[in-house]
Amino acid sequence: MRSHLLNDATAEQYRRSVTEGVERVAAKLAATDRPFTGVTVDALSPRIDEIDLDQPLHDTAAVLDELEDVYLRDAVYFHHPRYLAHLNCPVVIPAVLGEAVLSAVNSSLDTWDQSAGGTLIERKLIDWTCARIGLGPAADGVFTSGGTQSNLQALLLAREEAKTDSFAKLRIFASEVSHFSVKKSAKLLGLGPEAVVSIPVDHDKRMQTVALARELERCAKDGLVPMAVVATGGTTDFGSIDPLPEIAGLCEQYGVWMHVDAAYGCGLLASLKYRDRIDGIERADSVTVDYHKSFFQPVSSSAVLVRDAATLRHATYHAEYLNPRRMVQERIPNQVDKSLQTTRRFDALKLWMTLRVMGADGIGELFDEVCDLAAEGWKLLAADPRFDVVVQPSLSTLVFRYIPAAVTDPAETDRANLYARKALFASGDAVVAGTKVAGRHYLKFTLLNPETTTADIAAVLDLIAGHAEQYLGESLDRAS
Repeated sequence: MRSHLLNDATAEQYRRSVTEGVERVAAKLAATDRPFTGVTVDALSPRIDEIDLDQPLHDTAAVLDELEDVYLRDAVYFHHPRYLAHLNCPVVIPAVLGEAVLSAVNSSLDTWDQSAGGTLIERKLIDWTCARIGLGPAADGVFTSGGTQSNLQALLLAREEAKTDSFAKLRIFASEVSHFSVKKSAKLLGLGPEAVVSIPVDHDKRMQTVALARELERCAKDGLVPMAVVATGGTTDFGSIDPLPEIAGLCEQYGVWMHVDAAYGCGLLASLKYRDRIDGIERADSVTVDYHKSFFQPVSSSAVLVRDAATLRHATYHAEYLNPRRMVQERIPNQVDKSLQTTRRFDALKLWMTLRVMGADGIGELFDEVCDLAAEGWKLLAADPRFDVVVQPSLSTLVFRYIPAAVTDPAETDRANLYARKALFASGDAVVAGTKVAGRHYLKFTLLNPETTTADIAAVLDLIAGHAEQYLGESLDRAS
């Protein structure tokens, strides 16, 4: 079995195996004509259940054949222009190359003696991102597994900086359309369900700063401790961007930690056209960025950034076997000193390869394209009497609802939209997401593929309308 270990003696076998796998994936990508096959759980589960993991095939080609049957054939392909659902982007080739390199070398980014150059590359990228945000010379941060972990760590730092002897007094303020990880983080940090104060949003789904000011004032009068305000730089459902300068002013007035969840909107940091949409982010105490959303990176690639590097000490623990305290005096850079994780992949390499091959402007151009596409898609929806569109996009998300001409029952319209989404997914012709607005079911396009065109959007809208009309026709037949 030693023949399967990657080392100097097996380098050629590694080359052949990886090449064979890459060729299979490349062939699959070239031949994929729709984002999904429509396979059901009931159809796919038996194929996987019948595989005996205690009986290996002992042959790479045979395993790849099997993988085609249980995964590659029915995978959801984000690179297809009619995948329009969640915050999943197509990935750029330099990042995929970086993924191959980091997996083979397998550096662990917790300590210098496991990563060396990898540590310095990650730190350079953190400094680059902090500079793009404008956090100042004392800024720092660390790569994470994703936005949820980044938000958790930011709120941990905010909790510790709040300096109170009673967690029960702490309050976090976030808009009613902020990411669910804010409430999840509060629970993980030992705060009660009342700790997160929901701030209403305006027509454009942006936090109402008047309401925020009112709640901050109420918090002070009630003897509670405002721990953090979470402003969102691109909400998951709407792509809406909270009024960051106004929120920053309130945070400064009340002495509150300002966290900006820019997991989605961080692509604006590279934008050549729309950077001003995220102005005010430079005044944050901490920022979440997800490169795997709007920098076209493979999952996972995320980071949490802070204005003051000293606040990262709240996540620092020293272990004699790993990062003893003496290493700080010896100026040995151990990334575990900043991270909630210990063992951690060298995900930063993917972004490094992307910047060195494409440059930041190349990323920005791609993100600008999807923002432009969303603007065109909004015009299509606004002009189409079959649909109700919620807000004009700030990023690349469109939330809309099919409105039948002859049906006035909102519940029946809900069912028609749910059916249309399900039927479209089952057909494999396109994949769209869904959400609720004011208790009603809506559909959602998250446009992150520059290859998607307005013609694709128009075609998918026609498919949605067709499925909804089919449902309503069958519903009328059943009723009669």
